[in-house]
Amino acid sequence: MLTLRQSAFDRTAFDRLESDLFKRLEQQLHTAERVPAAEVRETEAGYSICLELPGVERDSIDVKATDRNLVISAERRAPQAESTDGDPQPTGAATLLSEIRYGTWSRSFRFPSGIDREAVQAVYRDGLLTVEVPKAQTLTSVSVKVEG
Repeated sequence: MLTLRQSAFDRTAFDRLESDLFKRLEQQLHTAERVPAAEVRETEAGYSICLELPGVERDSIDVKATDRNLVISAERRAPQAESTDGDPQPTGAATLLSEIRYGTWSRSFRFPSGIDREAVQAVYRDGLLTVEVPKAQTLTSVSVKVEG
């Protein structure tokens, strides 16, 4: 005689769980923060950082320097859709595909030695931001008197 047992696991529940998991992973991939590709080079005189920033307006780029850190932030704004006659697109217009990431981001770089933050220069041309960061020429040290 053949005895059939029901599994303690409900297959449809596993299917729903798997479907929900894949949907969540897909949402995370689409909302994940993406920072631009960077290239950092060191010379005797300083450091050179180059970042890819296509589609970013120069006014939205912010570069800040501290004693050993450089923080670069920017925003890529979504374009305002316009119709052929120059008027904004109707609110019912739907995007069919969008793989471009819009929004703000920030990147920081920490250098092994001090930098001359007053002499940092940044140039943005053809979607590339190049930041020249000279090394600090004078290192300051402080002697501390030990009392006891």
